[in-house]
Amino acid sequence: MTETQTDDVLALERQVCFALSVAARNVVAVYRPVLEPLGLTHPQYLVMLAVWQHGSLSVKELSRLLQLDPGTLSPLLKRLEAAGLLRRERDPRDQRNLALALTEKGAALRAEAERIPAGIVERLGMPVEELMAVQRSLGRVIEASQRALAASGSRGGTDA
Repeated sequence: MTETQTDDVLALERQVCFALSVAARNVVAVYRPVLEPLGLTHPQYLVMLAVWQHGSLSVKELSRLLQLDPGTLSPLLKRLEAAGLLRRERDPRDQRNLALALTEKGAALRAEAERIPAGIVERLGMPVEELMAVQRSLGRVIEASQRALAASGSRGGTDA
């Protein structure tokens, strides 16, 4: 007797990794037309969110916050600097490190970006409470996956 698709532990629709992958691609696609008028890609938007929230950051701190290795961040930061949104300079606390600071243009962009979250909620057509519950659940998945990676000695592609 064969297993029904819902009983099959290998059924695609039962896989957490599949659901996360599709959801991530689709949600980023929902952001794309909202970010384009600001001249930002989704990864650049994440960098700007971190700098708007935390102010001047070292590249190492940003890498930890975004859970991206510095090699992945470097081209993003160069493009944001070329766009006049960020400055990369030596960290006054440690001259060996690069620090990021907002330019006037980058600081001014925040006012436009403040409309993005409400626009995304509207585009998704889901209650804010449900989206916040998903965000909290994903936070727990991230923490659990980081513990699993730490236990196995793998870093999962981050330097953080």
